[in-house]
Amino acid sequence: MIKKILTAILLLPTLLYAQINTERVMTIARNALYFEDYVLSIQYFNQVINAKPYLYEPYFFRGLAKINLDDFQGAEADCDLAIQRNPFVVGAYQIRGLARIRQNKFDGAIEDYKTALKYDPENVVLWHNLTLCHMQKEDYDSAKKDLGKLLTIAPRYTRAYLMRGEVNLKQNDTIQALNDFEKAIDMDRYDPDGWAARAIVRLQQGKYKDAEGDLDQAIHLSAKNAGNYINRALARFHQNNLRGAMSDYDLALDIDPNNFLGHYNRGLLRAQVGDDNRAIEDFDFVLKMEPDNMMATFNRGLLRAQTGDYRGAISDYSKVIDEYPNFMAGYYQRAEARKKVGDRKGAEQDEFKVMKMQIDRRNGVSSGGEKDMADNNSGEGGTDNEKTRKKSDKNMENYRKIVIADDSEADQRYTSDYRGRVQDKNVTIKLEPMYALTYYEKLSDVKRVIHYHKYIDELNHLKLFPKSLRITNMEAPLTEEQVRFHFALIDTHTSDIVADDKNAKKRFMRGLDFYLVQDFASSIDDFTQSILLDDTFFPAYFMRALVRCKQLEYKKAESTMNEGAVSGTPEAKTVEVTAIDYDIVKNDLDHVIQLAPDFVYGYYNRGNVLSMLKDYRAALADYDKAIALNPDFAEAYFNRGLTHIFLGNNKQGISDLSKAGELGIVSAYNIIKRFTNMQ
Repeated sequence: MIKKILTAILLLPTLLYAQINTERVMTIARNALYFEDYVLSIQYFNQVINAKPYLYEPYFFRGLAKINLDDFQGAEADCDLAIQRNPFVVGAYQIRGLARIRQNKFDGAIEDYKTALKYDPENVVLWHNLTLCHMQKEDYDSAKKDLGKLLTIAPRYTRAYLMRGEVNLKQNDTIQALNDFEKAIDMDRYDPDGWAARAIVRLQQGKYKDAEGDLDQAIHLSAKNAGNYINRALARFHQNNLRGAMSDYDLALDIDPNNFLGHYNRGLLRAQVGDDNRAIEDFDFVLKMEPDNMMATFNRGLLRAQTGDYRGAISDYSKVIDEYPNFMAGYYQRAEARKKVGDRKGAEQDEFKVMKMQIDRRNGVSSGGEKDMADNNSGEGGTDNEKTRKKSDKNMENYRKIVIADDSEADQRYTSDYRGRVQDKNVTIKLEPMYALTYYEKLSDVKRVIHYHKYIDELNHLKLFPKSLRITNMEAPLTEEQVRFHFALIDTHTSDIVADDKNAKKRFMRGLDFYLVQDFASSIDDFTQSILLDDTFFPAYFMRALVRCKQLEYKKAESTMNEGAVSGTPEAKTVEVTAIDYDIVKNDLDHVIQLAPDFVYGYYNRGNVLSMLKDYRAALADYDKAIALNPDFAEAYFNRGLTHIFLGNNKQGISDLSKAGELGIVSAYNIIKRFTNMQ
């Protein structure tokens, strides 16, 4: 009986506990939210809502978690409930606006952003999203007014110049658009979007060489943007550099294998150079995506005939003729294919149809229906009607033309740029994260190495832990099932601790479970108790340092979390984090290194802490030691490279980043490009 009572007291995440201390549970929930453990955070917010349904905060933050899980309807409903309880919360309007945008409710979103701006008139994110809503509704005058106000508030906000340039393009003001894009480039020459935007204008002006140069810079700064390769291919195509265009389509499709323009245009170019079989493969892919694409069908038919597959060609021609009964080239090509298979009667019928259409045209006789007339009117060919067509152009006579994106597709560069998720990724350069001992690791496309240490391996062999411990800096958020599992484990460990309160490892195990469910305070308490029971058990020092560091990271972000999502509320607080706080973390890692001098992750994590303290030379010494112990430690090379750059030693930094890229951290190459002098 006593054991059960103690278990109830010690089990912090239970509903009973939430009722006793909702503020503590809210903190845990926001921890989980900040560290992108959205499923877990919702469970904690539910506890607070059940205990105190009159509070607005748990509804607002639950809505924020839902929007990051793409539950836009649920996010909107939660923001409704938050606003009902407190109509002055800027963040609730901001997030509801974003949820409405994702449901194409632009009028409602505009209303939300305007309301929020009454309470927080200098919020850049609100003006940004309001502008994009007006652009989406093609209300370009309102968008310009928004941007004027935004630039008054934040005159160095380059995104605003890019958006205004796009608006100017929509209003056919090429000169002003070019001025805006050039202003954006001058303000931030390392932003690839500025170069890419100016390239679009130059493509429209027919300045293909200049456009190619701009796209070279955009690709130099961001090598993983398929659209830039597609556009450079277009620039190269117009300069008759078919080989270069082909190479760009190959690169684009490596990045985005489902890119329609890439496959279609590469198919056309392959056909031009006689690579018929591979051209057919491209058109096959296009037709899997768009089975009713008659241009692709006809081109495939031509290629099938070229390769001797006349029956396949006839099948394709027939589909096109069924759709466009007055498409003369279709009948002509089918007649030729029918001759090849011995269908003289069918060939003669097709030839008669061609002859009749030629006579009708000379006599000015229309032989088509409405659909055919529409489709056969000369379409908007794009920048050069002789060579290109827009994707929406269905004029079958343009089947040989390279396809360019429609305006609506080009708009996605901006209209997909709405701000407001938990952690909108910015362009700041960050160290690779610290290492942890945990049970779960994110899957990576590039698996670099299995991290190992003899002592951790021995712990795993003892089968003390419910799962094998992993050493990783790519921690995975918990699934709903895993959340339930670890809450149950906390129950089990609590009972074990009551029965044997002198066992350091049992305390450590429960500390891990508390850490996984984002209850950092309880986790630190357990790691501390583990250390007090056994001050030689270095994993407890290691994990306490990590959890304390995450606490500090959250505290620093708390006041500006969600890009001002809660600005304007009386509850918003600024939490000061000092060097002393990081010294405490460093002291734990000092103990780790003293107890386990071969534990390479202790040096690495301490190097990260020293970087946070801006003690870069001491950080370099730790990264040096980590690399000496493990010459293939990619993350240590990466962070040492950045540290060299922070000290102004770009050459040494680039050398380390190159090694990190070689070992599997592909983002290193983008940073190298930023710190290599642009040609």
